Amino acid sequence: MIAWVVRATLLGALVVLLRVALGFGMMYWPTQGGLMRIGCLVVLLVAIVAWGFYDGHHDRVHNPEPESGTDLTLRWLKAGVLAGLGSGLVAWVLDYIPRVDLGENGVLFELTAGASFIVLLVFIPALIGVGIGRVVADRGNNKETASAPDDTVAASPA
Repeated sequence: MIAWVVRATLLGALVVLLRVALGFGMMYWPTQGGLMRIGCLVVLLVAIVAWGFYDGHHDRVHNPEPESGTDLTLRWLKAGVLAGLGSGLVAWVLDYIPRVDLGENGVLFELTAGASFIVLLVFIPALIGVGIGRVVADRGNNKETASAPDDTVAASPA
């Protein structure tokens, strides 16, 4: 259980941190808003895909058989839901602090539409990273088995 809570907490905190940074950036450089939004999105996606890659690679190295691996789909779905709801709630509270502009969205928006966007933003790239990590680990396992010398010598009938 702790694995998805850690992912949700850290990614939710990253979402809030990026939203606050974007709010401050938009306050002082409003004409650069498009680039700042894209930059924040790229930072978040890179963090999510990298963590998903690590999970997939680590799981496949420790469980070479696909049937015996960990169910990373549910881990990342739960992490995405908690990150979306938590970051939305924290962003709603932080929006009441003077000079912190996060868009003045209501709590209903933050806990429904905003949270669902974050859920998808966490879940889909994480599973892409998991898939890539497992493929890379499979290739590493295949190279090891292909390069290992075959110790068994076929006995020919004499």
